[in-house]
Amino acid sequence: MIRALVFDFDGLIIETEGPIYQSWQEVFADFGFPLPPEVWATTIGTAQAEFQPVPALEQLVGHPLDWEHIELQRHARELQLVDAQPLLPGVEQTLQDARRLGLKVGLASSSSCQWVEGHLRQRGLLPYFDALRASDDVHFTKPDPELYLAVLAGLGVPPAQAIALEDSPTGIRAAKAAGMRCVAIPSPLTRDLPLHEADLRLDSLAEMPLEELLEVIINSKNGR
Repeated sequence: MIRALVFDFDGLIIETEGPIYQSWQEVFADFGFPLPPEVWATTIGTAQAEFQPVPALEQLVGHPLDWEHIELQRHARELQLVDAQPLLPGVEQTLQDARRLGLKVGLASSSSCQWVEGHLRQRGLLPYFDALRASDDVHFTKPDPELYLAVLAGLGVPPAQAIALEDSPTGIRAAKAAGMRCVAIPSPLTRDLPLHEADLRLDSLAEMPLEELLEVIINSKNGR
């Protein structure tokens, strides 16, 4: 029996990853340096990535930079780009279907609570979620399972009875380490990354009605 869905946020509910990457790409370009997508992809889904853009750019430039000024402009550009993004296909319908089916709904994000809650509130989605955990709530973000385990504790649902919806290898590894089944719905930045550890891969949440998705996952677990 599946009793809960747990959503990732960035790249799964709203395509924030492309805008965040673009804002940093523009900063690097202002100083005459590229920021390759394969480098940025290593940061997706975690707050503990090895690549950090601030020291990386300072190393390329060869001296410290005025990050208070740079970050103010970059963050404003990031918000401008994110605010222009629609909800990703099938997200709202899946949330409505989960409520209709009596499923509990959680969210596990390596971003900050302020970032996640602010965007959910702005889009009118916050009431759909029974438990929300972000980087502020845990010691370790994805790929560590702590975020997912914290959400499941808040929902009162064991891992075997929950499905994670993820867009990145980091998130998938976190969900599987927590003992959950996982559906991969990649974003443009993650579609070419290794997502094979997921139990199912979809192009979008609009590709399959929630009832069918649940049936596919349950049957795959039972080996049928």
